[in-house]
Formats: sequence, structure tokens, C-alpha cells
Amino acid sequence: MKQIQIGKVLSASAVAMGCMRLSGARHSVSEVIGTALECGINFFDHADIYGSGRCEEIFGEYLSANPGARDKMIVQTKCAIRPGCYDFSKRHIISSVEGSLLRLKTDHVDVLLLHRPDALMEPEEVAEAFSELEASGKVRYFGVSNHSPMQIELLKTAVTQPLIINQMQLSLTEAGMITSGLNVNMKNDESVMRDGYVIDYSRVKGMTLQTWSPFQRGFIKSPFIGDYENHPELNKKLDELAEKYGVQPISVACAWILRHPAKMQVISGSMNPDRIRAVCAGADVDMTREDWYSLYLSAGYRLP
Repeated sequence: MKQIQIGKVLSASAVAMGCMRLSGARHSVSEVIGTALECGINFFDHADIYGSGRCEEIFGEYLSANPGARDKMIVQTKCAIRPGCYDFSKRHIISSVEGSLLRLKTDHVDVLLLHRPDALMEPEEVAEAFSELEASGKVRYFGVSNHSPMQIELLKTAVTQPLIINQMQLSLTEAGMITSGLNVNMKNDESVMRDGYVIDYSRVKGMTLQTWSPFQRGFIKSPFIGDYENHPELNKKLDELAEKYGVQPISVACAWILRHPAKMQVISGSMNPDRIRAVCAGADVDMTREDWYSLYLSAGYRLP
């Protein structure tokens, strides 16, 4: 598995396992996590709300049953989503982390992300929470999820720890971050900037972008791979390149993200061992520039 640098401080697998569906996995948890480790995945992404905490509990049960497994892993979790609101208060951040540690059966998480922006956020309060968690050894590194560059800059007016990650939605069918950058100075729908040039910002600041729902269309609607009814040209191209590179179509979709020079990390949420292997195979595909753009165009985007 190809390794990438996370925020210039962590070496991690280019593909990470997203654990949101762990509580509903049809295969045994040991098989799912074991397959990920065999494929070279060392990064596991959680959130306190996944399965209402059950996903972290299941993962913790695996760690308890497999001594030494934790030492091979980078474990990340997220906090700040509560029923009906978002909460960046010091009290909630700290209590959320303590709850995650109990469920995960570990004494620390390697990375903590703030899950979604809180309109009532006070940077100084977040800074106090981060400093207390860092000093206690409960969290090693920090980052955000679904944040714009200016929201990150606002946090950094008080937070002293480097923010090493921003987790954002990106896939072949949800590529607005890329499309707007290609349509600068154009009066078309594709030129509308909805994220504040987050890719360019992340590269300048040395933050790693993690891509969630990398094989989904819309807001966690359904996979686009194999959906010939809604995405015929894209799937035709995926099939063509899968044959060319000797991999599966999902491997090609993964390779498309990893080909970007921002050196993003793909968060794969599959709980199917065969699909996990196919996604990981995408990390070894050396995609050409021409193939990258052909996929982009087949997804329905245009070049100005």
C-alpha cells in the first residue's frame, strides 16, 4: 500500500478505512478489519455518532480481542455533532473524546477532528479543549471536517496545535472542489466556488484532505459505480480503464482521487472484504494525465 504524509507529521496508508458502517457489517468484524490490515491499511476513521457509538464499541472489542493490533493503527475519531445542533464547547469536546476512548478501549486517539462547523464556535474555547486533551495524552493530533479555509483560519487565531486534516466529500460525481478551480474567470455554473479554494489552501498550508464518500453520488445517496442508468458514460470509461490497468472499476475511481497532486487520502467505507481489496488496488495504479481527464469528462464535467 502506498504511503502518504498526513499533515507532514504522520505516515499513513493512502486508503483509510471509514468505520461508519461497522455496526451493520454483514461479514465478521475480524474479517473486515483483518482484510484492511492485510491490504496495508493502517488508518481507521471513526466518529462518536457512527452507529450512535456502537461502531466505536465494536472496534474496541476487536482491539481487546487482538492484543498488539492497536500498535499497528492510526485511529481517528470526530466529535461535535449533537441531536439538533453542533457543539464546539470545551465541555462537549472533552466529554466526547472521553466517551470515544472508553468505547474504543484505548488510552488515546491519534487524531481528533471537529465534525462539522459550529456557527456558535468560540476559538478560545476550542483551544482550551485541544490543549487539555493534548497535555493529558488523550489526543496526539487535531484537524477538522467539512470546513472552509476561512473557518480554519478563524480556529487558528486561538488554536496553537497544527490542524493537519480536513475531511471533505469528493468523488468523480461530486467534484465541485476541482471543477470550480478549472473554471476560474468563467460565467458558468461550474465556476461557482462553494468551498473557498480548499484544495489550494490545503496544499499551501500542508493539510491533508481526506475524501469521504469517494464512490457515492450526492449526499450519501448511492454508488455511481455500476449505475449505468444515471452514469452511462462514466461507467463505460471506468470499465475501459479497469481493463487497461488490470483492476476493478472501483480501483480506478480510487486511483482518480489519489492521482491528484494534493496527495489526498481516500476514506473507504466498504465492509466487504473483496471490495476492500479492490479499493486498495487503486493505490497502486499509476494513472496517466490523459486518463485522469478522460474520467473527469466522462463524469459530465466540461473544460472551459
